[in-house]
Amino acid sequence: MAVYKRYRKDDNISYSLGITLTFELLKYKAEYVQRIYVHSGMKQGDTLDRLKNLCRNAGIEMIYTDKIFHVLSQKENCYIIGEFRKFEGNLAKDGAHIVLVNPSNAGNMGTIMRSALGFGMNQMAVIRPGVDAFDPKVVRASMGAIFSTDFVYFDSFAEYAGQFDNREFYPFMLDAEVSLHDIHPGKNFSLIFGNEASGLPAEFSEIGTSIIIPHSNRIDSLNLPIAASIAMYEASKRCRFFYSV
Repeated sequence: MAVYKRYRKDDNISYSLGITLTFELLKYKAEYVQRIYVHSGMKQGDTLDRLKNLCRNAGIEMIYTDKIFHVLSQKENCYIIGEFRKFEGNLAKDGAHIVLVNPSNAGNMGTIMRSALGFGMNQMAVIRPGVDAFDPKVVRASMGAIFSTDFVYFDSFAEYAGQFDNREFYPFMLDAEVSLHDIHPGKNFSLIFGNEASGLPAEFSEIGTSIIIPHSNRIDSLNLPIAASIAMYEASKRCRFFYSV
């Protein structure tokens, strides 16, 4: 009898919780899918037929059981779970990078991945310590964008900068003097964001050009996913990225 356990960071597998996520998984990372689980509450119809066809064509096993859903998902409307092997990313030397320094919130990371994909900036460096990108909470918050995102973890920003030094660095800080409106990124640049609670350490003011997003004094700061999305939107306009809308 199979024993289903909650996701653990040290495992080599993770899960897509929900039919939409699982379709994204099958579309972009089918070679990493191990099996698909189907809940008894999943209705017969076109959606399930499409899923069956995709799994049949890719040689992916479908297992009908409710047990794993009791372990992995507290959502009443989750009727499909995809089990996949963790995959490695690779950052390109050219283009834009999003750099998250010590991110701690799974939902925020997933949301940033989705925005980054939307603005054509799906290259992400994560500086440890940081939330596990394969946590199912990240996968779900990304709405499948994780399967189209190249992300790599680094033990320090210095390690990242040592590998990708020939680029413009833009750390976002509340005490920066340069406004986001005033920058004009070139071809290769990195937008750098700090931890949700503490932001970037003071030493980042000496790295590249520190940037602030102007806002009214009625708030202390923008939350991380909103700040990152605004920054990506502005940068994509100024460096003339092209993306589908």
